[in-house]
Amino acid sequence: MHLPRLHKRLTLVIGGLLLLVGLSGLGDNTLTVEQDSDRILATPPQTPTQSSPSPETAELAVELSYEVKAGDNLASIFMQNGLSATDLHNITRTAYGKQLREIFPGHRLSFSKIDDVLATLTYSPDRLTSYTFTRDGTKFTAEREVFQPDRVTTYKHSSIDSSLFVASQRAGIPDNLTMRLAQIFQWDIDFVLDIRPGDEFFVLFEELYFKGEFIGYGDILAAEFVNQGKKYRAVQYQGSTGRKDYFTPEGISMRKAFLRAPVEFSRISSSFNMRRLHPVRKTVRPHRGIDYAAPRGTPIFASGDGRIKTASRNRANGRYIIINHGQQFVTKYLHLSKFGRGIKAGKKVKQGQVIGYVGSTGLATGPHLHYEFLVNGTHMNPRTVALPKAQSIAKSELAQFALATRQHTLLLTAFSQQMTNMAAE
Repeated sequence: MHLPRLHKRLTLVIGGLLLLVGLSGLGDNTLTVEQDSDRILATPPQTPTQSSPSPETAELAVELSYEVKAGDNLASIFMQNGLSATDLHNITRTAYGKQLREIFPGHRLSFSKIDDVLATLTYSPDRLTSYTFTRDGTKFTAEREVFQPDRVTTYKHSSIDSSLFVASQRAGIPDNLTMRLAQIFQWDIDFVLDIRPGDEFFVLFEELYFKGEFIGYGDILAAEFVNQGKKYRAVQYQGSTGRKDYFTPEGISMRKAFLRAPVEFSRISSSFNMRRLHPVRKTVRPHRGIDYAAPRGTPIFASGDGRIKTASRNRANGRYIIINHGQQFVTKYLHLSKFGRGIKAGKKVKQGQVIGYVGSTGLATGPHLHYEFLVNGTHMNPRTVALPKAQSIAKSELAQFALATRQHTLLLTAFSQQMTNMAAE
């Protein structure tokens, strides 16, 4: 059958249109292939702003390690390592970002970069703590990891010939551990005036190891100090409040409401004397306190909890501080070179807090601290005044205290007896 020429033309046009429609319909469908429960989607064409890293790109990850040096700050470290200031800003806004503001020489930073873009940052202030910041889009997430060291209990003993520091060094005890030992007994022993040749100490403490490597010292668990024939013994206990502190084996706090001396390891240049000849004015005047000679800049501590009544300066006292400790007690600190940070009238202070630094301001012949102690308005000798005790173990907690400290008390007793027997042989 022969179609008219017009019909042939219409048939060709309609067939062509149907073919075009069919092809365009295929282009709108996404190809999916399902295999078991896994679904594989055909990858659509990529635009330049959606490019994904190829296997070759993923291999361009770079690991960098950096040890913080003196004078470094985060901005300079990021710049040196080709990292974005925007990333630094976003990292410091995370939960642990503030930790990075306290970097010190010796701390370590590790960077992981992909295509010169920061992927992770790990900050390690010490061997046992790390903070990891991981990229999540344009922001970062933060995570802290704390590792537990192995703790090994050990003992040391030494007799004093000249000073506590020399005796400690002879026993292989570092200075920072010696300071902690002295701080335990500082309410009962003045380590400037009370130490005598023949005094001795026994100390039970922790050595810390991580992955088999020695990394430092842990807590002092128990200690005994024999001063002029009198024994002082202390054990560590963590009470119901979670705070670790030191007590006698009977549960009496080693702390007193006041420190015996507000500066550490200095010498007394002038004692409490109601008829002392004044070194500047050359007249007999009462010396109502104690002068502790120490190098300029030596820290001065608040001897007890209280509120600052005065932080000022005048011609005689130089820079000075007066602290009220409740209604009954007042302490005074004279001739300071400068005040501690934030120290001003009305501010509350804690025992042991740095309130100023030794100087020679006012009528002073050399750098020293003049320290006064008043009870109900009357000047007392700071070295001999009876100091009120801090709170001891509550009766309801004594049984738990005895159980928790028994092992360390027995170990200290056995060690001290062994060393005493060896010395007697």
